[in-house]
Amino acid sequence: MWPLLFFVSVIVGCLVYRRRIDHESELHKKINGLEKENARMLRKFTDEARQSEARQKALLNSMIEGLIVLDEEGRIEDVNESFRNLFSIEHDVKGQSILEAVRLHELHHIVQRLPAEKIVLGAELNIPGLDQKQFQVNGTSIIDPLGKQKGAVLVLHDLTRLKQLENTRQEFVANVSHELRTPLSLIKGYVETLIDGAKDDPGVIDKFLHIIEKHADRLTYLIEDLLTIARLQSGQITLNLQSTDLWQITERVIEDLEDKALPKRITLLNAITPGLLAPADSNRLQQVLFNLVDNAIKYSNSGATVTIDSSMHDENCQIAVRDNGPGIPADSVERVFERFYRVDKARSREQGGTGLGLAIVKHIVKSHGGEAWVESEYGKGSNFCFTLPVKNPKTLLVTPP
Repeated sequence: MWPLLFFVSVIVGCLVYRRRIDHESELHKKINGLEKENARMLRKFTDEARQSEARQKALLNSMIEGLIVLDEEGRIEDVNESFRNLFSIEHDVKGQSILEAVRLHELHHIVQRLPAEKIVLGAELNIPGLDQKQFQVNGTSIIDPLGKQKGAVLVLHDLTRLKQLENTRQEFVANVSHELRTPLSLIKGYVETLIDGAKDDPGVIDKFLHIIEKHADRLTYLIEDLLTIARLQSGQITLNLQSTDLWQITERVIEDLEDKALPKRITLLNAITPGLLAPADSNRLQQVLFNLVDNAIKYSNSGATVTIDSSMHDENCQIAVRDNGPGIPADSVERVFERFYRVDKARSREQGGTGLGLAIVKHIVKSHGGEAWVESEYGKGSNFCFTLPVKNPKTLLVTPP
């Protein structure tokens, strides 16, 4: 009996142990499964968080505006790439204050206003210097549900280019107004004088009518140049590009301006390589050379020589108009091709002209795919240069007849 009970007990014990082992194994499997699921979910959440952070970073870095995120102590938590570029920041500024990062007291004062005002809109920030910059700053406090400030966000809009364009527009309007008002006032004055009785004097009427005609022509030239600039800038002028003989074009310009150079005994020298060809609109190219040579005659001293020459640079043909005039100060070299810009306003008014010649030169050359610039040393004359791109420079030189 006892052996049977022992045997049964052993069997039952084995079954219970086996069931326990199976149960524990099942628990281990479930635990392993849960751990794997938890690991998978953790990886998923981590990946999603990284993706979200990457998307947020990409979004912030795609902004044109500069962005600064500050913590509750006023230290930088993050900045975007635009902010770094605006202030040429290459080092890590996280954890620094505004003053430590960019040393701008005006921006620091805006941050100090936020705890009381909560939001600051349209604040102006001017950074003086050679490369003067102007910003509009908008700032807002980050407030938690309990009303406590937990940080701040500042957005900087770079207004430098807009301000420059606005200044250019105002200067342009002022110059156009002046250029229109001056001849109109003179015409009106002489007409009124004629009406008041001067028309009865044959000598006076002839003189006055010539003056009126001169200033009427000045208005005509101004309006034509303004229309030319507008059409060039809007792309309304279609160039008729053909293989053009640069030496012949230069000869025509010299013939047109010889009478103007004669009173000052100025020699116009065509040093263009004979037979030099370039794809260009001959009429527009002649206008470019006419404006440059005309300017050189105006500002050269009596008895001087104005030289027009050429050279080849890779796939570009370079033309230069050289004079021995007063030269251009270094601070004006970059601006001489602007509309109505005058280095010496008094002398320029005296010499006449619309003040648009060099601007037209720049736009015509640009429409050909070239560049225009000036090389000058004050008191030692100027070299006005421009390039014309060519496909195969070796084929441009042909033997003259």
